Amino acid sequence: MSKIVAVDVTDVRFPTSADLDGSDAMNPDPDYSAAYLRVGTDSDEDSARGHAGYGFVFTIGRGNDVQVAAVRSLAERLIGRDAEELLADLGGVWRELVYDSQWRWLGPEKGVSHMAVGAVVNALWDLRAKREGLPLWQLLARLSPAEIVDLVDFRYLSDALTREEALELLTAAEPGRAEREATLLAEGYPAYTTTPGWLGYSDEKLEHLSKEAVADGYTQIKLKVGSDLAEDKRRLRIARDAVGPDVKIAIDANQRWDVTEAIDWVNALAEFDLAWIEEPTNPDDVLAHAAISRGVAPVPVATGEHAANRVIFKQLLQAGGAQVVQIDATRVAGVNENLAILLLAAKFGVRVCPHAGGVGLCEVVQHLSMFDVVALSGTTQDRMIEYVDHLHEHFVEPVVIENARYRPPQRPGSGAEMHAASVEQYTWAR
Repeated sequence: MSKIVAVDVTDVRFPTSADLDGSDAMNPDPDYSAAYLRVGTDSDEDSARGHAGYGFVFTIGRGNDVQVAAVRSLAERLIGRDAEELLADLGGVWRELVYDSQWRWLGPEKGVSHMAVGAVVNALWDLRAKREGLPLWQLLARLSPAEIVDLVDFRYLSDALTREEALELLTAAEPGRAEREATLLAEGYPAYTTTPGWLGYSDEKLEHLSKEAVADGYTQIKLKVGSDLAEDKRRLRIARDAVGPDVKIAIDANQRWDVTEAIDWVNALAEFDLAWIEEPTNPDDVLAHAAISRGVAPVPVATGEHAANRVIFKQLLQAGGAQVVQIDATRVAGVNENLAILLLAAKFGVRVCPHAGGVGLCEVVQHLSMFDVVALSGTTQDRMIEYVDHLHEHFVEPVVIENARYRPPQRPGSGAEMHAASVEQYTWAR
């Protein structure tokens, strides 16, 4: 038996605003940051193998200290708990933390408090995967359908997805798991890149990086839009000329517009053959997303990186407000809630293209898409994981992209662990 004996939370901030990496219409000067959690045990085996569980919440600078305080407050409740009991019942742990009557009041199930739950849950998944000697995607994909549904809380979802329906989806996908895993290991998972498209980049940098993306094999890039329509048209023309007619271009407004403005703006840009419009309006406004979807069709609406919880995703799908679901590794309450969202997307037949524009998000969210293709949807058709070429060098197992495809991680864990030297160097001091 081992116990949780240490939780350490660090305020890590990278000065990405210096080069305007990550800049968009609503966030012109982001400093990519993480409320970074380490969970340690007193196990001799964990010590011998260097095992600890890591999780984090992604932010963009100011306020990261608030997120750190929330993660620390919640994570300290693990100290003294039996590690084996926690790791054997991560569905129960999720429910315990999310439905805590006092902690829940701070949300409920949204914002700083809910994301703190995600950091704790993800750190425990990282520890479990390390103990079992498997990358997280492989651990999840080898669970039985019954074990997977036990991880998901169906409260508030049953009008759209029941436990029985989820079990049917997973059971139907069981045949062929081994073959799909082998294909994934051989071929990787498709990626698209946002690297060329940050709003603060010069025309020359936009053109150069767009051409470089095509040369690297990408079949889709993404550009930030929303500050000025004439500027958006000009920049999209540069990008379209750079990539040619066969490469898809998605656009991302980062919640900038009201409904009518979004419809008019997207229709004015439709001449550039848009792959999708991402986050056109407030992430909580389900009916606005549905109206925009009707108003800009056939351009798909993609959203989800700021959707607070599984209930928002349920409503978006019920209302026809999202044609592309964008899960995020750290916005909702961790792996368990993202499994619920993947199941909802499968029930509604909507493709999933995760958000990964932030420090560590590529490293972690790839595991969820890889679980999905092996054990749930069974396909990568029209599905891609976002890739941004920033800050990967700070992670113990950085993502590997070959021919515009994510190579499946092989190291046990979730990919959330940073190099100690990087954490020390970029720890923020007031």
